[in-house]
Amino acid sequence: MRRLLPEPDDDVDIPLAYAYPEERPWLRVNMVASADGAAWVKGLSGGLSSKGDRRIFGVLRGLADVILVGASTVRTEGYRPTRPRGSWEELRAGRPPAPPIAVITRRLDLDLGSPLFADAEPYARTIVLTCEAAPADRRREAAKTADVIIVGEERVDLARAVAELHARELTRVLCEGGPRVNAQLTTAGVLDELCLTLSPMVLGGGASRILNGENCQVTMDLAHVLEEEGFLFCKYVRG
Repeated sequence: MRRLLPEPDDDVDIPLAYAYPEERPWLRVNMVASADGAAWVKGLSGGLSSKGDRRIFGVLRGLADVILVGASTVRTEGYRPTRPRGSWEELRAGRPPAPPIAVITRRLDLDLGSPLFADAEPYARTIVLTCEAAPADRRREAAKTADVIIVGEERVDLARAVAELHARELTRVLCEGGPRVNAQLTTAGVLDELCLTLSPMVLGGGASRILNGENCQVTMDLAHVLEEEGFLFCKYVRG
């Protein structure tokens, strides 16, 4: 993998390129899209990915304190608990060996017996970010295998949700979507960084963009562009 911007380099240190700032909490969104903006192929993001994208994906997870994701993405992509990797030992020195998954869900329409809930290790116990409108019986059931946090009345207040994660010392937040959650986080003013893989593929059709469902506009600065096998790995930072 090589760096094209800001300074060309044929040997990139990926963890250094994606290191979190030390001085403040930080929320980054990581997404992949086709050259014409599609966020998935046949409903899944994996068809847009590459070896380089998966390598960066793993590093970003290793650097994070918590992985934030919407309920729809959990269902579609079949999320499971994170597991320790040998390559994470140095990245996670002084922290638990793997980060927990935090799920944003208004209705708690999730399979609470799935591995994401039943098989998570105690140090990576799944977190549920929901609201008062979620059925009480579902909240009680979820609390048996997850940490349930109420952040809002009729809908999940994402600014409050992120603040609750920070209060639990989960300050390096990695969001993996989906597009509606990404747009809601941007609207809430908590997006600090966008990591975007651009796949050398055009798809057309009805696939969503990486932000969808909310009217939002944020100007970001281009921090770097990496390249491998025609894939571009862009990092944008909020100005």
